[in-house]
Amino acid sequence: MKSFHAVTGVAILLALAGCQRTSYNSVDNGNSALPPLQAQPVPSVQSGQLPPPGGATPGQFPAAPANTAAAGGMAAAPGTALDVTKESMVGNWRVQSAGVSCDMFLTLTNLGSGSRGGTRGCSGELTAMGSWEVAGKQVVLKDRNGNTIGSLYKTADARFDGSTGSGQPVSLSR
Repeated sequence: MKSFHAVTGVAILLALAGCQRTSYNSVDNGNSALPPLQAQPVPSVQSGQLPPPGGATPGQFPAAPANTAAAGGMAAAPGTALDVTKESMVGNWRVQSAGVSCDMFLTLTNLGSGSRGGTRGCSGELTAMGSWEVAGKQVVLKDRNGNTIGSLYKTADARFDGSTGSGQPVSLSR
């Protein structure tokens, strides 16, 4: 039992020896291998008016594009456009665009500012369709990022006609 106490005592002494207080003196005793840092000059601060963003002069903005539908905006509805509701759009539609016939599916499930939608077997811009919404008498088709890729107007009971953002004609029918 004495040897157990002796071993335990030695272990405690060794543990305490590792817990020595260490202090760091901010005064260099001349034992440092690194020379002290030298002061560096600071350049003077300048002041003045910043130029406008992009280098444009104030009040100058680029002109709006002439064809807002082709630029992703919404054009005014033609006078012959019929009223449309979101509920009447829900379901499966047959699409004709760029000589290709494909399918479009429209739901009322919210997605961003519109409702979820998609295409199958389409080509061109319509392959990126991810949502849609009704704005007045217009049905706006959007990509997965919320950018307008096309717009349509109701021209008959189960028919919509319009174009993609690049001007390609699009027709929906049931």
